[in-house]
Order: sequence, then structure tokens, then C-alpha cells
Amino acid sequence: MDLRADLEKMVDEAEWDWLIPHAQRDAVVLVDPALDLVDVGIAIANDQVAIVQEWIVAQKIQKPSQQQLSDWGQERSRRFNALIVQPYVLIQSR
Repeated sequence: MDLRADLEKMVDEAEWDWLIPHAQRDAVVLVDPALDLVDVGIAIANDQVAIVQEWIVAQKIQKPSQQQLSDWGQERSRRFNALIVQPYVLIQSR
């Protein structure tokens, strides 16, 4: 099984409107555009705690702030790249 190939196929475009239920269950993780969404997905799927922790400390991956959630709620058709890595939905601004 090639995890990278599988995850690359799963990256999709999503409107904020579609992501709201995931945000309501606190499962949305915002990924810095400088990072590759698939690389982050692989690190999470493989439980690579050290690198994920580095990204969290550097604020490269984080839960959306209340302000971001509010802003996106006003602009519900805003689009993101999204990748589901259970139990999270990784998103990146387009």
C-alpha cells in the first residue's frame, strides 16, 4: 500500500460550508501553505509525533481561531484544499 499515492488521490477542494460540521466537532486542522498537505497527512497517519509537535509549536498546523471561524462563516463559499486523515480534516487556504 502506498500511503502517499492514496492520500494524494484524496486531496480535494472543499467549500467552508461543507467543512462546518467538522469544525463543530473540533476536527478541522489548518495547515500552513508552506507545508505540503500530503506530507502532513502522512505524518499524522503514521503517528510521527515529533514532527507533528514541531509543526504545532511553530504554528504551522493549528486549530482555526475563533476569528478565522467567524470570518469563514461570513464567506461560506470560500474554498480550501482538504484532506481527511481520521479523525481530522486537514485544510489549507487556496
